Amino acid sequence: MGIITTLIVEDEKPSARRLKRMVETIKLKVLDVVYSVEEAILWFQENTHPDLVFLDIQLSDGLSFEIFDEVIVESSIIFTTAYDEYALKAFKLKSIDYLLKPIDPDELEWAVIKFKSQLASPNVQLDYNALKTLLNFSEQTAFKQRFTTKVGQHLKIFNVTDIECFYSENKGTYLHTTSNRSYLMDTTLEQLEDELDPTFFYRVSRKFFVNIAAIKDIISYTNSRLELKLLHFDASEVIVSREKVKDFKLWLEN
Repeated sequence: MGIITTLIVEDEKPSARRLKRMVETIKLKVLDVVYSVEEAILWFQENTHPDLVFLDIQLSDGLSFEIFDEVIVESSIIFTTAYDEYALKAFKLKSIDYLLKPIDPDELEWAVIKFKSQLASPNVQLDYNALKTLLNFSEQTAFKQRFTTKVGQHLKIFNVTDIECFYSENKGTYLHTTSNRSYLMDTTLEQLEDELDPTFFYRVSRKFFVNIAAIKDIISYTNSRLELKLLHFDASEVIVSREKVKDFKLWLEN
């Protein structure tokens, strides 16, 4: 076949730009980049469908599966996902290619090679409703947008956008806000692993989760580690452990 045409559907613009560069590096033609379910539906209704679509699972206005409720997509799909191994096994069972974020260039190239090898095979009609059930997507499994803490006889509510970091200290777990105050929480950092959106929060060490919006500066530190300076939090050093530095840098660029 000639040049493979593609569409990128991704709601995080930095991630979309990075994926576009990677796709163009392996000589695929990117027809367009769209950022939401609504935009994608309109695009498919108004344009000739490309050979291949890179489709993020969770978009700003809903799950990308909703696109298939409105239009019959004639393209092959490679999903991009930040979900766990269970979800990935489900994709494999349904013979759908996927790329786990942050996307590795070699894995991207291999997925495209696999796509090319399957071009001669009959298209398999996929049951997207079954996929939604299999992957157990629901409003309940969405990442938390708010947290509460008890202060005296009162409960205080914090939006995740107002939280700079979560940290552990003296066997307690705290959140630190953009108003430069810390509050004790009734949870652990381990429990937060499944509740925080990894697009915005990263666990830099055993003691800290940081919000990418709160990072003011990144400084080289001893033993190949990194020190983070946050906008307000300065109660203790925030250090990216050596074994996490590579993944942390990928997270910054995603």
